[in-house]
Amino acid sequence: MTARAFGIAAVQMVSGSDVAANLAQAGSLVSAAARGGASLVLLPEYFGILGAHASDKIRLAERDGDGPQQAFLSRTAREHGIVLVGGSVPIACDDPARVRSACLAYGADGARLARYDKIHLFRFAHGDEAYDETRTIERGAEVVALDAPFGRIGLTICYDLRFPELYRALGDCALVCVPSAFTWTTGSAHWHLLLRARAVENQTWVLAAAQGGVHENGRRTWGQTMVVNSWGTVLGERAEGAGVVLAELDPAALAARRAQLPALTHRVL
Repeated sequence: MTARAFGIAAVQMVSGSDVAANLAQAGSLVSAAARGGASLVLLPEYFGILGAHASDKIRLAERDGDGPQQAFLSRTAREHGIVLVGGSVPIACDDPARVRSACLAYGADGARLARYDKIHLFRFAHGDEAYDETRTIERGAEVVALDAPFGRIGLTICYDLRFPELYRALGDCALVCVPSAFTWTTGSAHWHLLLRARAVENQTWVLAAAQGGVHENGRRTWGQTMVVNSWGTVLGERAEGAGVVLAELDPAALAARRAQLPALTHRVL
């Protein structure tokens, strides 16, 4: 790794209904990413629970600041001395029939740095496939980013990827996190296109950690965890199955690219 570059990693999983087993797998993959030089690691959406039914996450919802998934994130970040972003954790809300889907970031000392609640909720129907997150998730309302040594990090989740106005609202970010569980149908059609578009139009790096494979409930997620740079180049990608995608983000190279094509300064709307 060059002196001015920062190691980043996206973890791909095929999570199931056993939280303990999911966290054990996540811990092993985060450890591999840290050994590979990553100082920031992103876990996918539903890393801790992707159950047989959408309502399973309500039964396993955690109180804000307390619960096995949050404790795992804090402990693992501290153990490896990294920034660890948990793609989504079901956090209890005032509505007992729903949860907040929260992306949680923890620092190298184990302290929580940020919480972003998923704003855009997925609904899709295609043949035997039918999804409606509004039935089990209460949407968030706040745009969230945090500061890192290499620049600002924007937090988004999965379906947010289809709404470019959210990415503009994040401001000047060096990196945007996109933890996801895209379906095979929607992912095969739009995943690469949307990730590269968000990277190019915002002149930012995109770190996209996905669920990727056939889950115990029969659902197939698209996978294709990847890192995309601000030019829209895919620097690393994993098709399906559990694993880690590593890359190096050089803030000086990012600044040079923006100076070469200062599109962000040309905005008039």
